[in-house]
Amino acid sequence: MKRLLVVLIVLMVSAALFAGGQQGSSGAAAGGGATLIGLAMPETHVERWVKDGSTLKAQAESKGYRAEVAYADADQAKQNQQIGSFLTQGARLLVVGQVNDGVASAVADAAKDGVAVIAYDRIIQNSADYDYYITFNNFKVGQFQGQGLEQGLNLKAATAANPKYITFFAGSPTDGNAFFFFDGAMDILNPYIKSGVLKVVGPYPETSKDTANFQRIATENWSAPIAKARMENLLAGDARDVTLDAVLAPNDTLARAIIEALRADAKYADKLPIVCGQDAEAASIASIRDGGQYVTVFKDTGKLAEAAIILADAILKGQTPSIPGAVLASDIGLSSIGDTGKKTVKAYLLEPVMITRDNYKVPIDAGFYTAQEKSTYNF
Repeated sequence: MKRLLVVLIVLMVSAALFAGGQQGSSGAAAGGGATLIGLAMPETHVERWVKDGSTLKAQAESKGYRAEVAYADADQAKQNQQIGSFLTQGARLLVVGQVNDGVASAVADAAKDGVAVIAYDRIIQNSADYDYYITFNNFKVGQFQGQGLEQGLNLKAATAANPKYITFFAGSPTDGNAFFFFDGAMDILNPYIKSGVLKVVGPYPETSKDTANFQRIATENWSAPIAKARMENLLAGDARDVTLDAVLAPNDTLARAIIEALRADAKYADKLPIVCGQDAEAASIASIRDGGQYVTVFKDTGKLAEAAIILADAILKGQTPSIPGAVLASDIGLSSIGDTGKKTVKAYLLEPVMITRDNYKVPIDAGFYTAQEKSTYNF
C-alpha cells in the first residue's frame, strides 16, 4: 500500500512538472491558464482602430495567449481605467494605442507591476516607463502625401506666374504621429512654397515646430465634424476669393469630411481640389477609384498588428525580437521617432505604400477589406 502511494505521488509530481513546462513554451501563465495580453485601443470613430483591435486579439490568441481588447472612445480617463482593469486581471503585457499623453500615469502603474508595454502606432510621450514602440515610417507617410499632391498638381511644371493654391489640415495635436505626417509632407512641399509655385491659403506652419500655427491647422481627436466645419469656414473666409487646387488632409476620415464640405460649394461642383489622406479606408479607396480623393497611404495595419504580437511574444519569452518587414528607427537615422521626451525607446518601423488611382487595387489584393466592405464598394 505504501509502495502504491509513493508511485502515485511520483506520477502526480511528474505530471505537474510536465504541465508547467508545456505552459512555459506556449505563452501560458505560471499560475495556470493562458497569459493575458491587454489591448488598449483609443477609439472606434476611425474605423482602422476597430480592425486593429480585432486583428491584435486574433494574432495573440493564435500564439496561445489570452487577449482582451478595450476601446476608449477617445477618452483618456476611460482608457486609463481600462488599463487598470487589465492589470487587475493579471495581464503580463499591454499593447497601447493611446488617446493622449495622459496615458503615462497608467504606463507607470504597469511598470510598477513589472508589466511590459508596447506603444502601438502612437508614441507615448513624457514617459520613461516602457521600452518598445511599433509603427510605420510616419515621416515617409507624410512624404507620400506630399508627393501625391506634387504629382496631382504637376508642381514640377508649375510656375510662380501661375501658382497653385493649397490649404493645410493636420491631425490631432495629442497624437505624436501628426507631427511626423505634417513634417514629411512639408519636406516635399516647402521648396515649391518658397519658390512661389505654391501659395498657402490660411495658416502656414513651415514645420510642426511652429506651434502656434500648427495648432491652428490641427484637428482635435481626428474629428471629422471639426475638419468639415473648419473647411466650411475656410471656404467662406480665407479661401473665398481664390480657387483651391489642393488640400493637405492628414487621414482618410478627415479627407472625406473635407471633400464633403468642398462638394457643397458651387465653386467645386465640376472639379475638386487634389486631396490626400492615409489609412486606405475602403470609402476612400472607392473615392480614389471614382475620381474623388486623389491619394491615400496604405499602412497594412494587419501586418502591424501581426508584428506587434511577434514583438510581444519575444518580450514575454525573453528573446531578442526579430520582426519580418520591420527595421529599427535608429538603424535608418530616425531615432527621434522613438524619443518620448524622457528616453528613446526601441522603435520598430514598417513600410507604407502610396496609393493613387493607378494602383488603388493594392490594398484590395492584399485582403485588407472585409467581405461587407468589398460588397459595399464593389471591390
